[in-house]
Amino acid sequence: MAENRLDRQLETREKTTRTRHWQRPEVLPSPTPEEGYVFRWIRVASRGTTDATNVSSKLREGWEPVKAADHPEITLVSVENERFSDNIVMGGLMLCKAPEEMIEERSEYYETQTKSQMQSVDNNLMRESDARMPIFNERKTKVTFGNGT
Repeated sequence: MAENRLDRQLETREKTTRTRHWQRPEVLPSPTPEEGYVFRWIRVASRGTTDATNVSSKLREGWEPVKAADHPEITLVSVENERFSDNIVMGGLMLCKAPEEMIEERSEYYETQTKSQMQSVDNNLMRESDARMPIFNERKTKVTFGNGT
């Protein structure tokens, strides 16, 4: 009855998988994650000129350069800057890391700054409001579900 069937051993997964298509390699490779740290690429140079102001501000902010010996999975073709010869530098960007707590504090700081600036703008706008022609400042959205009729 089952004369046209193949043997179970001939139906392997390797023989039924599709061929893998070519994908463009990522320009900046991702390092293996470390517990408690966030990684970021920081600009060291732009168009061949070093950007010392950006590097020094990021280092003062708390970012630490990552040593190439700590992440051997990232292969370097050449060292672009002798100053950062022990670090991972690609295309004018240096891989740095910072503790997650510091990143959360930084995000909270900028969120507070944004909220205070928006409140200042709102106060300034409402000061210009007139009772005869009031300015409505409503920043709320409403989502409804239904048939739309």
